[in-house]
Order: sequence, then C-alpha cells, then structure tokens
Amino acid sequence: MSSRSESGHYKILISLVLGAALGVLANSFAPESLLLKGLIRNFTRPLGQIFINLLMLGIIPLVFASLALGVTRLGGGNNLGRIGFKTISYFVLTTTCAACIGLTLVNSIKPGNQISDEQKTKLMAAKGEADKKLQNKREVDINLLVNIVPSNPLKAFSDKDMLAVIFTSLLVGVALTRIEQERAQLIVKVLEGVNQITDFILGTAMKLAPYAVFCLIFTTAAEFGWELLVALAAFVATVLIGLGIQLLVVFPILVKLLGGMNPLEFFRKSRGTMITAFSTSSSSATLPTAMKCAEEELGVPKAVSRFVLPLSASMNHNGTALFEGVTVMFLAQVFGVDLTLQQQLIVLVMCVITATGLAGVPGGSIPLIGLILAQNGVQPDAIAIVLGVDRLLDMCRTMVNVTGDLTTTLYVSRSERENLKLEGPPPEPAEAA
Repeated sequence: MSSRSESGHYKILISLVLGAALGVLANSFAPESLLLKGLIRNFTRPLGQIFINLLMLGIIPLVFASLALGVTRLGGGNNLGRIGFKTISYFVLTTTCAACIGLTLVNSIKPGNQISDEQKTKLMAAKGEADKKLQNKREVDINLLVNIVPSNPLKAFSDKDMLAVIFTSLLVGVALTRIEQERAQLIVKVLEGVNQITDFILGTAMKLAPYAVFCLIFTTAAEFGWELLVALAAFVATVLIGLGIQLLVVFPILVKLLGGMNPLEFFRKSRGTMITAFSTSSSSATLPTAMKCAEEELGVPKAVSRFVLPLSASMNHNGTALFEGVTVMFLAQVFGVDLTLQQQLIVLVMCVITATGLAGVPGGSIPLIGLILAQNGVQPDAIAIVLGVDRLLDMCRTMVNVTGDLTTTLYVSRSERENLKLEGPPPEPAEAA
C-alpha cells in the first residue's frame, strides 16, 4: 500500500473520531438549537448524501463489467460451473455460521430486556421516517427468484437490482466465450474501459471520503447523542461481539485451513481494504480496493478475483446475516414476543437467504429486517428503534463482509490453481507453529 493511500485511510479514521466527538458535544449542550438543526439540514446531511450518491454512480457498471470479464477470463463452461459452485457453497457456509453465532449470543445476553419503556417511546417517534426508508427499498417476496431473470435489463440496472444485474453479466460473460473471438475481444475491450472509468469515479469519491465521513458521523451523533448509545449498549455489544468472533476466530481458521495463508499475514495485507469497507459502509464501493488487494497483496489471479469479488459484494454478507438475526431477536425481546426454537430456525434461514440478495450499499439490510420481523409477529415499524445506531454497526458489519470476500478468493484461488493453470504466485503458506 502506498504512503498516500495509507494517509488517506488514517484521515478517514480521524474524521470519524472528530465527527463523533463534535456531534456528541453538540447534542449535549445545544440539542434543540436552530443553528444546529440548520447545520444538519442544509450542510452536513446533504454533503454526506452527495458522497453516497457519487459512490452509487459507478457501482452497477463496475459490477456488470467486472463480473462479465471474470467469466470471460475463466473461459465459461466447466470452469465457471465448478468455481461458481465452490464460491456459492462457501458463501452459504460462512453466512450460516455467522447467523448462528448471532442468534446464540442474543439468546444468551438478551439485550432487549434492558430497553426502558420511556426510551422505547421516544425512539418510536421516528416511526414515520423509518416507514419512508422501508418504502424506498426494494421489496423482497416470493417473486425474488423470478425477478433474477430480468425482462428488461436496462430497468434492472436503473433499479439497482443486483441479482438481476449479476444474472445478466453472467449471461453476457458466457456468451462472450461462445461467440467468435475476434468479435468478443471488441466487447471485452469496452468492458475493460468501463472498469477503468468506474475505477476513476470511485477513486475520485474516495478522495472526498474524509470530509464526507465527518459529515455523516457528525449528523448521527448530533441527532442521537449518548442517551441512545447507552440505551442500546447491550444490543451494540452483542452485535460487535458476534462480528468479532466471525472476524477474529472463524476467518483465521478458514484462511489457514482453506486458504493456506498465515492469518496474521492475511490481516496485515488486507488492513487497507478493511479500513475502506469500515469507512464507506459499502461492499460495492470497496470493490476496486478489494480487487487490488487480492491481486497485488494476496496473490490471487485476476481470473478468480474479477469473478469472485463482484459476486461476493452482492451475495456474501456474513456480517449482515449476523446483524439481522441479532436485530430481529432483540426487537422481539423488546416487545415481549417469545420466539420458539422452530421460529428461530426460520429466522436463521431467512437471514441467510436475504443476506445473499443484498446490494452492497449502506443500510441495505434495514428493509429486509422489517420483512423478517413481520414474519415473526413483530411490527416492522420497530426497526426505528435501531436506526440511530445502524450507521456504526453498518460500518462494522461491512468490514466483516468484505473480509469474508477476501477469504473466499483465497479459498477459490488455492483450490482451482492447478485446474485453471493460472499465472501468478500462490498465496503464502501458513507458517509452521
């Protein structure tokens, strides 16, 4: 990692600390100040949203081009089927593991029993805003599988329907391996150009990250302050402990056993990507950084990274599955809904399924949690209780998601190197104990 890149990551972290500190101070000394409300409404919130919009500008083209190019480099056919099966199987394994960790912890700690009625009433005043956010998100229902095959690809792109985009890009990639190579190369060059353009757009956005992240964090801290954080401390702690177990226990085991790399070396080489994921709360926005890390630091061939990572950004959400499970159980505890073991198993399955259909964008899990709540006798409006702390947890779970993406590339690269006869040095083997 270059010194300039390292400096950028530290600037983002400094912005996070400053934004949180100043926001809490503003909330403590002048929470009802017209000046503060005007500052948030007219300055910090719009600037933060502009940053997120700029990130989203390049996401769909990046996913489409990268995934199609990845399929083309793999050669389609048996390679695609074999690698695709391994990749999806790994997603399901790690996501199920994460959801189980979350449900085990929330049943042990029972954070929902520590929310007072007064605080619950105050937080539920945000009901209208929560409903609006839910309505603006993509609905998830039984037609999700049908909608994976888009009747209008352009509409799927404009709606940011990631599963439909993935299907279309896979189809285009396979088609490029079947048509005349001279013509296919023309399309490949166009896709490579799209990749370069989106890399530039997202790179430009990341230069603005320190300022935008300050605005985003200041807004959240100024609106909710310490009271909400204290009231939800048990919930936050439960999620963070679960994410920590997934990140520091599960992933190192997989990296060593399946990836053939020393876990400490893996984390050292991946730290820049992890910081970027934490700062942006977006798996998709971290794609360029993750690809560079996988190819240049971890020794993963492009043919693998350009296929696995775009797929991972849209389908591999270990941290999100854990967060969804903990949140559903927490809100059920708050409202006195006692879920049986069978109901919790259904929650587990739904968390795994919905976590594989998320777009890798900030806050993408919120509407899906509302769906799971409704299926288990809790009003979806209850999600308003956790919206205040979702930003911090979104950053943490996104870091876990992206780290899981990198472990996937190690596993696939190591298991497929001989079959594909790809160039490039293999990942470093684990050091002897």
